Formats: sequence, C-alpha cells, structure tokens
Amino acid sequence: MDTTGTFEVAEVLASRKCITAVHKHYTVEQWKAWASGNGKDILDYVAVSTGILGKDMDKLAEILNVVPGVGMICIDVANGYAETFVECIRDVRKRWPDKTLMAGNVVTKEMTEELIFSGADIVKVGIGPGSVCTTRKQTGVGYPQLSAVMECADAAHGLGGRIVSDGGCTCPGDVCKAFGGGADFVMLGGMLAGHDECSGDLIKENGKLFKLFYGMSSDTAMKKHAGGVADYRSSEGKTVRIAYRGPIDETIRDLQGGLRSACTYVGAGELRELSKRTTFIRVTQQLNPVFSEAASVIREEPPAKRAKAEKEAGGA
Repeated sequence: MDTTGTFEVAEVLASRKCITAVHKHYTVEQWKAWASGNGKDILDYVAVSTGILGKDMDKLAEILNVVPGVGMICIDVANGYAETFVECIRDVRKRWPDKTLMAGNVVTKEMTEELIFSGADIVKVGIGPGSVCTTRKQTGVGYPQLSAVMECADAAHGLGGRIVSDGGCTCPGDVCKAFGGGADFVMLGGMLAGHDECSGDLIKENGKLFKLFYGMSSDTAMKKHAGGVADYRSSEGKTVRIAYRGPIDETIRDLQGGLRSACTYVGAGELRELSKRTTFIRVTQQLNPVFSEAASVIREEPPAKRAKAEKEAGGA
C-alpha cells in the first residue's frame, strides 16, 4: 500500500526488527537515494514489491541492480490463482535464486503448495479481509481469514515453506491469533495507517486531524497510478479518513507488548512456539462492552500525538 509501505515507515519498523514491504510506486532513483542514505543500514528489513507485468519485472531488475543489498522480493497481486502469476514466480526464482521470495495472495492449501513448488519461500494468505478491501462485497469471493491461515500454514510447513497472514487484523489480539493459527508473519495495513510516517497530508476538519487511507484497488489508487478504473472492471477498495494517530512507533510498541504478553499467557518461550500452545474456541462474545460506548471512557493519547494536535490547533 502506498500509504503505509513507505520508506519512513520502514525506518521505524526496522528499529523494532519488523519487515516492511515497500510499495511498488517508488522510482528507481528514489530507491537509490534512500538506500544510500537513511536506508543503508536496514536493507535486511525491507522487501521490494512488484507486480507481474513485463514493465514490473524490468523495474524490479533495475532496483535490484542499484540496490543489491535488498534480500527480499514481494510479488503482490490480488488474485494469486492466475497462471501468469505462477509463471512469474518461476521466472523470478530463476533470475534471482539468492533472494527470499514472498508471493500472493491465495487462501487454499492447494495453491499454497503450488506457489512453494514454483519457487516461493513465503506465501501471502488472504482474499477480502482487509479493512479497505471490498472484494467480498463486489465479487462474492473470499475465505475466512483464520481458517485460511490454519489450512495454508499446514500445507506450507509440510513443504518447508512459510506464510504471511495478510489482512483482517483490527487489534493486537488479532495479530496474536494469526500467529496462533500458524502464520509465520503477519502483514498489517489499516492498523498502521494514519501515522506521521504514512504518506499523505494531514486533513484538518472541525478541529480534528485526519489522514486518507485507501485500498490499492480503490478508485483513489487507480486514479493516482493507472489513470482511473478501467472500463471492464470495478473498484474493489474504499477510501477512508483515519483519525491522526501520531508516531507509528507508539503503535508498534503496543502491538509487540500484546504479543509478548500472549506468549506468557499460553506458555510460549518464543514466537514460533505460539501456534503449538494455542487452542481456538468458538464464542459468541469475546469482549465486555459495558464501557466501550460510554462517553466517560478515558483514552490517554500518546504525548507526541497530543503535542502535534495542540500545535495544529494553535496555528489555526
């Protein structure tokens, strides 16, 4: 996503030993400048994102030529069930055998196995669960995310592969459940949107600050990068305003804190043990909602966010 997969986000996430799939719309020159500047010491924590068209492969080759230190490639398409997608994975594996290859998205064990046999090291799992994705509404296509993670993880691990759960997380607890279901990595978009390091200007309205966040198949994204929605298709994403959330490091710290605590609750000595210590139980209600809607609920804002909001309000 071009709102969250930015160089600035990558710099903060790398300090927490988290990987960023940098969006594919940066130019070769921008990659070169960043990799020789702020990004020179964190290339192990970034992946170059690409599509499957010929022009995408040409651009990928140029980026890897000028920034050879990047060790991970992310082949990102909405529909991982196309034959051209599988052929692209095979070609990329032949051209860059020393790179870690992440590819998706799929939601079934059969396609997970196919992608691994074709050369993928990590399979991206998820169709339709994203916060700004409308694929399920527009097409009726999708798969419950936790079920997809559990099935695809089982298939991938049997072949020595890995999976990343992509989409569906709304809170730190959801991230813990994704790992508990067998995911080796969890990819976040909406949970990281609205921060200082995300692209886009701050929008001020009625004294409150917002940032735009949109799916990469939305009208907004296609107008920005493809000249608009093609006549033969429809938009499969939405554009939303996210309340300004301050520095992203605050959110990452909160996420990692939840993960650490989850591991202690279930007795996992390290993250990889979490799925072995997890049992899922179907429930009708997970949270106590008594005070969730009350006006008196106190939510302490991070100091950096509060300072910026006060500064913006003072300059109005």
